[in-house]
Amino acid sequence: MDADRGLTYREAGVDVEAGDEAVRRIKGLAASTNVPGVLGGIGGFGGLFHLASGRWRDPVLVAGADGVGTKLKIAFALDRHDTVGIDAVAYCVNDVIVQGAEPLFFLDYIGLGKLEPGLVETIVRGVAEGCRRAGCALLGGETAELPGLYRPGEYDLVGFCVGAVEREAVIDGRSVRPGDAIVGIGSTGLQSSGFSLVREVLLKRAGLPLEKHFPELGRTLGEELLEPTGIYARQLLAVAREFELRAAANISGGGLLGNIPRVLPAGTCARIRRGSWPTQPIFDLIRRRGRIEEREMFRTFNLGIAMVLVVPADAADAVCRRLHDLGERAHLIGEIVAGEGDPEVVLV
Repeated sequence: MDADRGLTYREAGVDVEAGDEAVRRIKGLAASTNVPGVLGGIGGFGGLFHLASGRWRDPVLVAGADGVGTKLKIAFALDRHDTVGIDAVAYCVNDVIVQGAEPLFFLDYIGLGKLEPGLVETIVRGVAEGCRRAGCALLGGETAELPGLYRPGEYDLVGFCVGAVEREAVIDGRSVRPGDAIVGIGSTGLQSSGFSLVREVLLKRAGLPLEKHFPELGRTLGEELLEPTGIYARQLLAVAREFELRAAANISGGGLLGNIPRVLPAGTCARIRRGSWPTQPIFDLIRRRGRIEEREMFRTFNLGIAMVLVVPADAADAVCRRLHDLGERAHLIGEIVAGEGDPEVVLV
């Protein structure tokens, strides 16, 4: 480079033209997720959404943010980026719906060292698919080229979701009482939690290759680990409309032990019956290879349960049947009992 010539932004590592190309590629993907209320499209400084006055009487907005976490390391290793966008949507949407909110729109953030329009398009294609599954719009986002902050070929992916629920329909757990039933919705596997421990156990210590086919998994390890997180908006909102849903918990980081108490009132505990639902083989593989104690497994992974619903005991069987009709595996996994002090989970 000529020392007498002025430095350009591109020479410093930021390619504005590549950014424009990435936006051009993802505009159609975002448009494919539009729902009533979306105003405008991708490209402005902020996404616009109209809460139609005729639809909502006393709406409460519910917002959530989350990231894919170190599951991205698996995507980097396999150079497969088409499903992690679903994960980004799933964890945000699932946090919003457990409070009874209908997801309205989603925004993503992709930070990477070098902007490659094709890579961004692939990631956002997954984000758009997640939004369609959730029934919400991809309203906007940010793709940031940050030279020197990320290793070559790596990026971060996080998301933000906003939903709405009538104030009188907010699910907050205050009506939970001893005797209520606990229904679990089956997970898709690891989803997006516990991957730092998974990578330490399976990849670093056991040295298992991601490309290896495992008979007990029915596929390669990499395929199992990249299985997208389930999105349960349609199913949970259907249950909330048709039954008295007293509390709901998204079983993400912290597992069953950490997430269920978050939605229970003081003076109650969740009694969970071991073996009352099937768990996927991946959890046993992790437990055996890492010699991990049971309680550590329960406070790290979902162990086959993606969502926990608390309903009146006389409605539990009907709720399970309704979830089955909606294509989900549902199981009666426990009940609410009286406790002292802060809520907790008791394994029996």
